[in-house]
Amino acid sequence: MTSESPVRTCYQQALSYRRQDMAQKPRTFKFEGVTMTHYFTDNWEKVKNFKAKPDDVVIATYPKAGTTWMSEIVDQLFFGEIRRESSSPSIFDRVPFLEFCEDFQTESLLTSPRLIKTHLPVQLVPQSFWEQNCRMIYVARNPKDIMVSYYHFDRMNKIQPDPGAWEEYIDKFNTGQLVFGSWYDHVQGWWEKSRSYSRICYVFFEDMREDPAREISRLCSFLGLSPNETQKKEVLRKTGFEEMKKSMADALSNNDEFDESVSPFMRKGIVGDWKNHFTVAQNEAFNEEYRKKMKESDLKFKMEI
Repeated sequence: MTSESPVRTCYQQALSYRRQDMAQKPRTFKFEGVTMTHYFTDNWEKVKNFKAKPDDVVIATYPKAGTTWMSEIVDQLFFGEIRRESSSPSIFDRVPFLEFCEDFQTESLLTSPRLIKTHLPVQLVPQSFWEQNCRMIYVARNPKDIMVSYYHFDRMNKIQPDPGAWEEYIDKFNTGQLVFGSWYDHVQGWWEKSRSYSRICYVFFEDMREDPAREISRLCSFLGLSPNETQKKEVLRKTGFEEMKKSMADALSNNDEFDESVSPFMRKGIVGDWKNHFTVAQNEAFNEEYRKKMKESDLKFKMEI
């Protein structure tokens, strides 16, 4: 696959479209009951009518739950040997973003299976993915670290709304006013769907950080892959934080969507960074809100490891 592939064209088209009004931070609005910006809804008819293939693999997350990390892991598991033998496109091209690609209907992805990422809540996922019985990997991350990472991402991302002050951001998070809506609804919606739809592999970011080799083996079992130990070690090496940070430098070199002088795209990737941002009072108040919103769910998160 060369840099002139249709996938690259699709990504560049999306970037070109977004550059047109990047000078001004977008406003949010409710779309199908979910907080969105026009960047994720202008293309909605194509997203809604997306034609899935039975072997498509979807990587779904709430923003800042480890999307790029999981994308790289899955791509390396399927295509690592190919990637090592040639100059490969960036991860944004190899695992394109469903909500951004205007040209997805041309079936421009050349790999089989196609790897596609999305931040959509489960109820907005295009129907064809369910009809085609596609495999889906959902990555969930604890809400405190999500909030910190998303806050810094909104600060440096020119097509995300202005995050405002940190204390205001906590309230926006709790009331579902961030782009892609309520984290609580998102993680619980996918969790409940995984009980009736067996081809969802529900993965926790904290488990991946705690024992990546174990979680990669679990993913291989889900995806029907049997890499040898040498191949698994290579995937672990290629998807380590520092290695990915280096590889992302090239991917972001011509991207004027992100201002890394404000905050790096790959910032820390750890569990427990929320302790450096929450005051004692903010943490206590958030814990109370969390208990209220999660009291009916058996979904459990590790706030530290």
